[in-house]
Amino acid sequence: MHFSPGAPILTSKDLVNWEYIGHSVPSLEFNSPAYNLEDGLRAYARGVWASTLRYRASRNKWYWIGCVDFNATYIYTSSAATGPWDQASVLDNNCLYDCGLLIDDDDSLYVTHGSTQLSVTQLSSDGLSAAQTQTVYNASVYVEGSRMYKRNGVYYIICTQPDIGEYVLKSDKGPWGPYEFGVILNGTSSPSALAGGDTPHQGGIVDTPNGDWYYLAFVDVKGDSTGRVPVLSSLSWTSDNWPVLKLNSGNVWPQNLSYPVESGAQTPNTDASLTGVDSFQSGTLGPQWEWNHNPDLSHVSVSSNGVQLSTATVTSLDDIYQARNTLTRRILGPASQATIHLDVSKMQDGDRAGLALFRDSSAWIGIQQTGSTRNLVMRDNMVLNQTNSWATESYGTNVASITFNQNPTNLYLRVYGDFSASGSAQAHFSYSFDGVNFTTFGSTFNLATDWEFFQAYRFAIFNYATKALGGSVLLKSFDLESVAL
Repeated sequence: MHFSPGAPILTSKDLVNWEYIGHSVPSLEFNSPAYNLEDGLRAYARGVWASTLRYRASRNKWYWIGCVDFNATYIYTSSAATGPWDQASVLDNNCLYDCGLLIDDDDSLYVTHGSTQLSVTQLSSDGLSAAQTQTVYNASVYVEGSRMYKRNGVYYIICTQPDIGEYVLKSDKGPWGPYEFGVILNGTSSPSALAGGDTPHQGGIVDTPNGDWYYLAFVDVKGDSTGRVPVLSSLSWTSDNWPVLKLNSGNVWPQNLSYPVESGAQTPNTDASLTGVDSFQSGTLGPQWEWNHNPDLSHVSVSSNGVQLSTATVTSLDDIYQARNTLTRRILGPASQATIHLDVSKMQDGDRAGLALFRDSSAWIGIQQTGSTRNLVMRDNMVLNQTNSWATESYGTNVASITFNQNPTNLYLRVYGDFSASGSAQAHFSYSFDGVNFTTFGSTFNLATDWEFFQAYRFAIFNYATKALGGSVLLKSFDLESVAL
């Protein structure tokens, strides 16, 4: 979406535990100042939407393809999934919407794409331009999220009717069809752990080295603020080559599933790229980090001492949504907390710095400097307007403030969130001067749970100016913990 670098890549040995390894889109170079938060513009809920990633063995090359802003398709390539990635081509005025790439047995490249009217585009031999396009299916309902596969000489396109079902088109005549229509799932209940969840949808199929097949999808959970939650089910094939999900009786998604591949992991999400302390000893930001929009790297310095964030934006309206160089990490569900160690000794008059829960309804705890005085502040009610291009509707209100006898220089800030639909959907803020004893601060923040900003919440570290550039803070560490409910 609007986070940079874009199109994160994760790897797994078992389809359950995932590790960040890189990004297909190093920077959101999409020919618009909106992606840099410049000229008063912004790109919230724009940028990288559903895209496709495939490895082409004949050229030892990875291809990433995605439509941006409905008017151009970008193609990035790399000789390794970990990068470096390069922008290899732009298909101007050609949106391969919600696309899926297939590399055929003869090394031809086909992309399925579209909404309701589904098409297939054959790419040139180098994979960098469109050779021909043909409509292959006109659905009677709205569908999107196409993915293309080939198995035993048969071509498949799977697509989604959002929140309702996953369908499959099958052709034994070739990539151009004609295609027969089938249903993978329709109105299927979510796993019981995702109370209030809709039908798992918009997924992909994958086979393991031992020949087993699985369908990996996601669930939008009503009343939940974790965003789209991945779910997995095993899949088999009929004698006439249709895919069939192994569901529980009553059209219910499986509640338990053996690990597809035994990797030695005992529980999900144990990888260090998701949880634990990052003290930046490598002198670089790992691939689990993303900026809100493109950063101005001339105001960032990363070393073994931490991440120095110099103010890069003056926003006289005190608007965190228009401030550059906000550094983010995904929350973890159903509950998690983030703790940062921050050196604020070099802040200047008018600066704001701290730790936020960040989406279209946000709150933060941090330092607000006025003159030479640094106040600890909790602010909430920062809101984007969904119906007005995500313009800032509210700049926020300070709900708590403390002036200390001596200006703080080093402090720890913590945000805990229960993001689940079955929990409180609330967050709490606290601070500490020693990293051990924390004091609850401010009021409880009620989390947004509507689906429209479906990227969900991020933990966000920010430092911006309201008067003049020149101040800075040093992020010494970031600790992310998954918390059992």
